[in-house]
Amino acid sequence: MIVIGYVLAALAAGLHVFIFYLESIVWEGPQARKVFGTTAEEAASTKSLAFNQGFYNLFLALAVFAGIIVAGCGEQAIGATLVFTGVGSMAAAAAVLFLSSAEHRGAAIRQGGLPLLALIVLAVGLAL
Repeated sequence: MIVIGYVLAALAAGLHVFIFYLESIVWEGPQARKVFGTTAEEAASTKSLAFNQGFYNLFLALAVFAGIIVAGCGEQAIGATLVFTGVGSMAAAAAVLFLSSAEHRGAAIRQGGLPLLALIVLAVGLAL
């Protein structure tokens, strides 16, 4: 079950790397505008905010990947701590989005579902 938790965490991290790509690399392009439902003008005016937010998502993903690697090297407590911190932050950010914006609840579920599942599965696996 622990391995499944780490696989789910890796998938969540991969999703957040993709979000980084959308927010920090191609924010003003058609793909990002379609995903986030922004106009060209909105994308241009929020570019610096999205750029910063994208890096936030990347750093969370890197913490998760680092934790998985550290756990795989035998340091389970340190690795799990990094993974829990990363996916916990992802899930918490999704919860904030879900609670603060009714129009973005679908995005919050997509953004936070994998991290939440990873948290649960990994916690249960480590507890057994």
